[in-house]
Amino acid sequence: MNTITIDNREISNSHPPYIIAELSANHNGKIERALETIRLAKESGADAIKIQTYTADTMTIDCDLEDFQIHGGLWDGYKLYDLYKWAETPFEWHKEIFDYAKKIGITLFCTPFDETAVDLLEGLNTPAYKVASFEATDLPLIRYIASTKKPMIMSTGMANLAEIEEMVDAAKTAGCKDLILLHCISSYPAPVDQSNLLTIPDMRNKFGVQVGLSDHTITNTASIASVVLGATVIEKHFILDRAEKGPDSEFSITPEELRLLCRDTKDAWRALGQAGYERKPAEEANAKFRRSLYFVEDLKAGQVIEQKHIRRIRPGFGLPPKFEMNVIGKKVSVDIARGTPVTWDLLRT
Repeated sequence: MNTITIDNREISNSHPPYIIAELSANHNGKIERALETIRLAKESGADAIKIQTYTADTMTIDCDLEDFQIHGGLWDGYKLYDLYKWAETPFEWHKEIFDYAKKIGITLFCTPFDETAVDLLEGLNTPAYKVASFEATDLPLIRYIASTKKPMIMSTGMANLAEIEEMVDAAKTAGCKDLILLHCISSYPAPVDQSNLLTIPDMRNKFGVQVGLSDHTITNTASIASVVLGATVIEKHFILDRAEKGPDSEFSITPEELRLLCRDTKDAWRALGQAGYERKPAEEANAKFRRSLYFVEDLKAGQVIEQKHIRRIRPGFGLPPKFEMNVIGKKVSVDIARGTPVTWDLLRT
């Protein structure tokens, strides 16, 4: 897979997983909280912080008809318009948020939900774009984003194979050359037993692009496991404190959990290494404790070695145990003291 670069950070299987902290609605309507969340994401080790660029009016219409009501799940009882009004990150916040992220040295990019959001983000020189799962079928929007020629990360939650094919084709034909797909279960929170992480290598093979995970489970287990399956990007919703309830608080991780996510996914990536059977450097010091052949009785020069004279014991300075039967019956060339390792130069040929 080609290496993809976002804001000077290279992303590929040859690099540690790229960790995105999703701020989403976890500012709870306060820009000060948004800035503090960005700061803590940086301090916790995330590579990037992501926000969502929409208003209630760019997402839906203010309508009380049944189609616009939410029944069941985390947001039961809400009208769509009211939920998005609660969760939106106002357009007028964006420049201050971008400036702050740049000042403290963390990459910030966004999920736009319509063309006006893309235009806003282009004016702020966003380094990349994210396409949300719920917009996976909005091919005109995908094409509009792709026309910027910026790297694109697209979530695939709820999309079937044909729809993912359409997404990828729309992005590529409209000009996107740097594309990453995120396997995603669009449930909030997502049940870990439905994570189906084996989709990650299958998706990579089918589409020939890097694949990551947008993880809505409430622990880091799925994210860590995904790295072993080749995920190059991990996205998790991030909040300062789950006790301060908000639209996404129930499935967001805290600063300490984000710190552990960054550490543990990097460790999982480092643990992969390469397939190989040579002795590892860390093993060299212990090689001397393997079993080998030792004389366990005193012998005189010229004496024939019997089974009782040698044993396969630790340490490993003698001949390997496989030579035991080659040694028995031979004569020693010099006097031998008990505890001497068996070596070929002590035997008469």
